[in-house]
Amino acid sequence: MTSTDLATLADLLAGPVVPAARGLLGCLLTAGEVTVRITEVEAYAGTAGDPASHAHRGRTPRNAVMFGPSGHAYVYFTYGMHWCVNVVTGPEGEASAVLLRAGEVVDGLDLARARRLAVRRDVDLARGPARLCAALGIDRAVYGADLLGDGPVRLRPAVAPVPAIAAGPRVGVTGALDVPWRFWIDGDPTVSAYRRHVPRRRRT
Repeated sequence: MTSTDLATLADLLAGPVVPAARGLLGCLLTAGEVTVRITEVEAYAGTAGDPASHAHRGRTPRNAVMFGPSGHAYVYFTYGMHWCVNVVTGPEGEASAVLLRAGEVVDGLDLARARRLAVRRDVDLARGPARLCAALGIDRAVYGADLLGDGPVRLRPAVAPVPAIAAGPRVGVTGALDVPWRFWIDGDPTVSAYRRHVPRRRRT
């Protein structure tokens, strides 16, 4: 990788969220001595009219990093048990971000397996946003990290061209259900299953 490659990735992340999301496919994310090749992502447009975004209603202590520079990590806790990691994109104040949904473990496989003891197949180690964070050892401590720097959590450009990219609705969102802003490497076995959000029935 050259400094030019990293600068190109930085420029991509500083631009619109959808091209940034597509461009993140095939990139490498290293954390906790494990590296994954990103195979599935979701784009969220922040304050730009996207009701599925955590920043849709404005800045909060939880989403504050989304309003800062691009290339930083937005990490959040969900369902009281799982961590998910996003890459902040776009100009400062826009609050767009890309959720990293799935990846292929390409380095540190034994450590990823040790963190995911219940997983039988290697393709399932980082298949889904919570599993990806678990395999990488990502938690709240990564919140706000500069992913393009030389710290313990690093995002780097793809080392090989990405084949065909597919697109479809985002998973489990309660707003903008049919916006096709989930992108994945077509045919890759590590891509997670699509599940449309189903509202819970109220008890009567």
